[in-house]
Amino acid sequence: MTNEFGVKLDRNGYAPSVIDETKVCFLCKKRGDLARHEVFHGANRQKSKAYGAWVHLCPKCHQELHGKDPEIDKCLHTKGQIKVMEHYGWSVDDFRERFGKNYV
Repeated sequence: MTNEFGVKLDRNGYAPSVIDETKVCFLCKKRGDLARHEVFHGANRQKSKAYGAWVHLCPKCHQELHGKDPEIDKCLHTKGQIKVMEHYGWSVDDFRERFGKNYV
């Protein structure tokens, strides 16, 4: 299975992350037990997976993010949009067309 750009997806539908390729928590840089977090969630979760718009988070940071810390979410949205646009050569309009919003 591939995305529209021919990028191979893993068995769970994830393209390789275009935001961070390291195996450490994106926020605190801890190693170990990590979860994948889709940067653009809700209706855009599947698109995040398919375009590689996800990061690794440790349990503590993941819990804080899902505890609705708007500053962390805002930071991830902004950085995520910039990285996805750079990776695929998209304009803001291209991003907005796919994700329905501009976070930059």
